Amino acid sequence: MRALLVILLWTLASTTLAQGGSDASRSPGSDTADSEFLPVTEAFQLEIESLDSGDLRLHWTIADAYYLYQHRFKFHLEDAAGSVELAVQLSDGLAKSDEFFGDVVVYYREANALLSPARAVGQASLRVTSQGCADAGLCYPPRKQYFNVDFSTGSVTPGAPPTLKGGPENTSQEQRTTDLNSLPYMLLLAFLGGAILNLMPCVFPILSLKVLSFANSTDHDRHLHSWVYTLGVVVSFVLVAAVLIALQHAGQAIGWGFQLQSPGFVIALAYLFVAMGLSLSGLIDFGGNLMNVGSGLASRGGTSGSFFTGVLAVLVASPCTAPFMGTALGFAMSQPPLVGLLVFAALGAGMAAPLLLFSYSGAARALMPKPGAWMETLKQFLAFPLYATAIWLLWVAGRQTGINTMASALTGALMLALALWVWNRQLWRRSVAIACIAAAVVLGSMRGLDPDNATSGPIGDKVAWSDHGVATLRSDGKPVFVDVTADWCITCKANEATVLFTDEITQAFADSGVVYMIADWTNYDPEIAALLERYGRTGIPLYLMYPADPAAEPLILPQLLTRNTVLDAIAAVSVEERKIAAGF
Repeated sequence: MRALLVILLWTLASTTLAQGGSDASRSPGSDTADSEFLPVTEAFQLEIESLDSGDLRLHWTIADAYYLYQHRFKFHLEDAAGSVELAVQLSDGLAKSDEFFGDVVVYYREANALLSPARAVGQASLRVTSQGCADAGLCYPPRKQYFNVDFSTGSVTPGAPPTLKGGPENTSQEQRTTDLNSLPYMLLLAFLGGAILNLMPCVFPILSLKVLSFANSTDHDRHLHSWVYTLGVVVSFVLVAAVLIALQHAGQAIGWGFQLQSPGFVIALAYLFVAMGLSLSGLIDFGGNLMNVGSGLASRGGTSGSFFTGVLAVLVASPCTAPFMGTALGFAMSQPPLVGLLVFAALGAGMAAPLLLFSYSGAARALMPKPGAWMETLKQFLAFPLYATAIWLLWVAGRQTGINTMASALTGALMLALALWVWNRQLWRRSVAIACIAAAVVLGSMRGLDPDNATSGPIGDKVAWSDHGVATLRSDGKPVFVDVTADWCITCKANEATVLFTDEITQAFADSGVVYMIADWTNYDPEIAALLERYGRTGIPLYLMYPADPAAEPLILPQLLTRNTVLDAIAAVSVEERKIAAGF
């Protein structure tokens, strides 16, 4: 029976590869008019020439009806000895009365700059910052470009941005460098984040069952099974990291929880929770190997159950991002593969640590009541959180692709329950069970029939996120709050229910003129993936508070929000907005 369940889950999850791309859609409400504007790389094309005199000549070719601001140019040259002072000569531009910056000088069609280093330079890195707009009303965010310059040979090649503390910028996969100074700190953050994952609503029932299994076990059994569980957790996290790193090296912009963007995986996970719930309710009996509860702990085969419980805990934790995890995972994805795997291993060690400590702590176990009938009652009670999780996952699948998908998946769950109920050694009943499981696979794979009915759009006065939308609003003098969220992200939903969507915070956004934008990552969106990568994140939630000043960097809020955190961020951008309005 367990083998059939594995086949069922594998078949459903494998549909990710075939249908994940077609199921993914752009964020609802993305303005199709954005396609009228050129990408920034086409609107403003920069060429750099190293002269025999040791100077650098920069030439921008600017598309028709686009312009660059003179006062937004910034140049930074650095070699092995440190920063190099530059004398900058800019070509003449045109005077323009700008709706945001006032009286400025701009460049149409072309712009030129001559950079003269104050001392002799061999090999150096050059950072060029610029900002431009379109006459049609779009203003691009400030753009940073990086170049490697060899003054001895006169060669200028594209470079990669450095990794910055507190928020790494994009780095190419080929030019990652190891940051050993930050590694111990990041390992600590990963360990703490992993430990907090145990408190998440999907993980806690699994951990409770494992703790319950310690009631009738010997010290030797507790220690053995806790270490096997730890192995299952750590190995699972390392495998997830290996997949993430391999896919990112293949050019895929993905992050933590990416598998939940596939309706096939979500439905398969829901079926797994249904099966586990039926087992705990006593409708079926998988034995000690599935979740390793009760007296099965002491049996020889129970070690595989402990390992599987660790794998299962990692699987159900994927919708969650605990505090400290975001920074650690962003660091891991910006480092060479071995360092990234080490960070994920620390994350797994942190997640397994509470159970491991419990197995060795006599004081903690002394708080548990003596074994008795309450254990069976508690086991049956813990089935209901699993059923609730299955309902939530099926709702996520419905939000991703439509209500017909959710109805088909619910019918598949019914067929799965029937298959598990009739399963025994009688051949005809086993045949019926196999037919029911096959029907569950077919029903769980039926989706995409009604994508227009998906309801993942913005709520109320909140608007859909786009890079162009943020830039346009900021050029109009409006601060912007960006909420990168997804229906399958438990942490996101908790923040929305307790903080972001409360009447007080909603009114605070309105009173301060802050535009609330939702970047919905329920389905895969490459633009949102690029946004996460830009701020050194591989998972969500991500909260960005952009001041009205287009040149200012956004405030990055913590992943677990409080009322005061959000109000302080709103107050900060409101003060900045008043300064801009006053002409400071």
